[in-house]
Amino acid sequence: MNLSTMVELAYLVSAVLFVVGLKRMQSPATARPGNALAATAMLVAIIATLVDNQVLDWTGILIGIVVGGGIGAVAARTVKMTAMPEMVGLFNAFGGGASALVAAAEFVRLHHAGMTMDTGTGITIALSMLIGAVTFSGSIVAFGKLNGMVTGNPVTFPGQKPVNALLFLAILVLGVGVAGVLALGSLTPLSTFWIFSGLALLLGILLVIPIGGADMPVVISLLNSYSGLAASAAGFIIGNMVLIISGALVGAAGLFLTMLMCKAMNRSLANVMFGAFGQSGGTAAVGSGEKKPVRSVDAEQAALVMAYAQSVIVVPGYGLAVAQAQHELKKVMDLLSDRGVDVKYAIHPVAGRMPGHMNVLLAEADVSYDRLYDLDEINDDFKNTDVVLIVGANDVVNPEARNPDSVIAGMPILDVDYARNVIVVKRSLSPGFAGIDNPLFYLDNTMMFFSDAKKAMSDVVKEVREA
Repeated sequence: MNLSTMVELAYLVSAVLFVVGLKRMQSPATARPGNALAATAMLVAIIATLVDNQVLDWTGILIGIVVGGGIGAVAARTVKMTAMPEMVGLFNAFGGGASALVAAAEFVRLHHAGMTMDTGTGITIALSMLIGAVTFSGSIVAFGKLNGMVTGNPVTFPGQKPVNALLFLAILVLGVGVAGVLALGSLTPLSTFWIFSGLALLLGILLVIPIGGADMPVVISLLNSYSGLAASAAGFIIGNMVLIISGALVGAAGLFLTMLMCKAMNRSLANVMFGAFGQSGGTAAVGSGEKKPVRSVDAEQAALVMAYAQSVIVVPGYGLAVAQAQHELKKVMDLLSDRGVDVKYAIHPVAGRMPGHMNVLLAEADVSYDRLYDLDEINDDFKNTDVVLIVGANDVVNPEARNPDSVIAGMPILDVDYARNVIVVKRSLSPGFAGIDNPLFYLDNTMMFFSDAKKAMSDVVKEVREA
């Protein structure tokens, strides 16, 4: 078996591992081994590529593996759950940026070598740079919105959409020049390419800044799709089959996930990208001066209500991640289960700051996967539930979604208000990312437990033990 055949076989094995790994990521129970399979597939592909290109001096490669692997290992172990969406945003940026660099390196190489670039190669380079640059700059903005460096509210200005349209038109014209289809006046091919690249970076920024924080799960998954498409285009540039396959898999998976996120919010992708949703406003905004009565409870009262219930459904939200209260929450639910209470967890698709955020959070606390239910599976159970415990969730349980005049009208929510009792663990009555008040807080069957989630759950643990 010659070297070329061995490389192709390695690529085939890598592609199969990518597909199997992606398939196993469909379930929380198999996600970890699936992720390991995909990582192994990437390692096989990298080694095969290095061997195929006769990279015999491995010193620099090994240094890169050690340094990069070290950074990745430290980041994976030290990053907080609240910062996980930001980390994913950076991963998307790195993926898009790497593809853009491949496109730039190939274009510069061909230009300085004086080689004639065929139209197909030129178009592929232009697409890879466009998608990669948009992904890079857009993901950096998303990262900034998630960690507070950039405001989470939509950033808009007069004429923004026409400006974006003109910018995109200019990019298309320059892209034709980059592909070598049309000469653009006195601009040299290299100048055309750099202007094209700069405008693509600017487009990525302008596409993400008008999107509000409430839509970040959709943006994260869409940018993930972009990073895959950019990688696939880079694979066409350098003629690497496994890069084409893996990029296409990431692109398709990210796009499907994006559509699922949009469905979970009952909104179109166009509305998410251009609707400037998530800014302050809407109906019954907190701070309007209107005061409404609420029923407050403490740890002892909350513990008694749950300890003598037959069924409890937990609804986790971003506040749970902020407080790092998942382990204390699990202790409460384990104690209730020991008392014979039927405990379930209701997971809304867009709870948190990225797709699957709550699943990852609860998995970290070793919550059994068979207790996790998504919106469609559990929504009919609320009307027969004794107690719903909401920890840090807001918009995904807001009954205003049933109001046709609300800014979140039509968004599928968890119907927690149909339960016999609702306990909301929250620091205050402040609105969620949608910027509107939540009528749930003022219902007769709702009890507000004003506290930090971790402290609240720790106090409830003690009270349930004594109940």
